[in-house]
Amino acid sequence: MLIVVAVTLGLAPFSPQPHVVEKLAMLFNGTLSKPIDIFDLLLHGTPWVLLAIKLLRLAVLQMKGTD
Repeated sequence: MLIVVAVTLGLAPFSPQPHVVEKLAMLFNGTLSKPIDIFDLLLHGTPWVLLAIKLLRLAVLQMKGTD
């Protein structure tokens, strides 16, 4: 379920460029300064962060189970 949320909300809108990619580029260029842009980065980036946390947690639990 989290994968679906990450792909749909995390990449919306799909054209011309996903918001999360645009906002990350702004962050690395130092132009991410408007509050709406920061909110947009948080909104579209949160599903990816949650997915990464869940995958890391599953990997750690699998490693502990195989010992």
